[in-house]
Amino acid sequence: MSNSWRHRAAAHPKALDLAVLVLLFAVTVSGVLVTRALASGPLALWPGIALSALACAALKRRRNHPLPVLAVTALCAITVGALGYLLTPLLMGPLLVAQYETSLRTPRRTGWNSALVVTGCVVFGGLLFPSFLDSVVFAVVNPTAWILLCAALGGYRRVRREYAVARAEHADRQREEEARHRVVQERMRIARELHDVVAHHLTLADAQAGAVKHLVRTRPDQAQEIIDRLPETTAAALRELKATVGLLRQDTDPADDLAPAPGLDRLPDLVDSCAAAGLEVAVTVEGERRPLTPVLDLTAYRILQEALTNVTKHGAGRTAEVRLAFTPRRLTLTVTNDTAVDRTPVPSGPGGGFGLISMRERATSAGGTFHAGHRSRGGFQVVCALPLDTSPDRRDESPDP
Repeated sequence: MSNSWRHRAAAHPKALDLAVLVLLFAVTVSGVLVTRALASGPLALWPGIALSALACAALKRRRNHPLPVLAVTALCAITVGALGYLLTPLLMGPLLVAQYETSLRTPRRTGWNSALVVTGCVVFGGLLFPSFLDSVVFAVVNPTAWILLCAALGGYRRVRREYAVARAEHADRQREEEARHRVVQERMRIARELHDVVAHHLTLADAQAGAVKHLVRTRPDQAQEIIDRLPETTAAALRELKATVGLLRQDTDPADDLAPAPGLDRLPDLVDSCAAAGLEVAVTVEGERRPLTPVLDLTAYRILQEALTNVTKHGAGRTAEVRLAFTPRRLTLTVTNDTAVDRTPVPSGPGGGFGLISMRERATSAGGTFHAGHRSRGGFQVVCALPLDTSPDRRDESPDP
């Protein structure tokens, strides 16, 4: 069917349905005429045409009332057979259409039960009022085969329709689950970023304030120097917090409005901020420094930032060692410090501390490994190994700040 005919059919459904019924009536009347012409004896013409018209008219309500319409068409077909007409597929056209619609629009059990009942009634009528030629094949087998075939076609169409609906519902549920999963992952990512930013800078600010409290009387010059650097720490915290929260307020791509994500090139600034809080950090780089993808660069920076934040909160001494070891396939980050005797050590298990959870999640998401625990000779150590991937397609990735 061409597109123009499809549009016309969709625009005029009642006219299309009437045209189908008129065509079916013409086919049924042709079956009446063919049977009357081949019959050995005279057959009444007008009763056959009247019953055909009644059966076709009943089909108008086949969609809303399939079972009553099936009963009417079956009664018409049995009456026509009792008049001596041969129940050919042409003459049984209304009955076959009604059986198809019944199997399509009713449950499976109802469709097949109705088909068996109709078949039994038609066969009984054929045996009670034998058609011409007195043939069992034409009186029994022929109508039985056609009725059951239409019932099977209607049931098949119903199963296909139910399967399509089930697939659509499953696809909708799958899309909803995927969207929900993405929302959960985005919430976790934002929570991790906020924890890294807020915990690091507020810990440094708290350490600077504590140092000022102890030095303001004995060493006022050094206390004043720390106070002068305190606004830099809070300003950095506000900048990164604004950049992270800004992602939630943007309904378009914020790439042009936000600062680039931090990486290892900002490690000197991180060391300076730790020094302002009284923590001296020694950085050692081993091996030939290799280019990192933006995602890996951000991951390495955030892990170092969180590890140094933990040192500021839990370290006994005021020194820490950071070692970056580059190999052709791996970047290993090591942060070592001494643990305070009068402070609760950071748990090293998977369930310890949000800081360790955040570092472990970042390392795992980048395909690396993470270990944190106490050293045998004292102190605490964080070791993270990240796989290097310098392929061009990976370098172009943009991380989420």
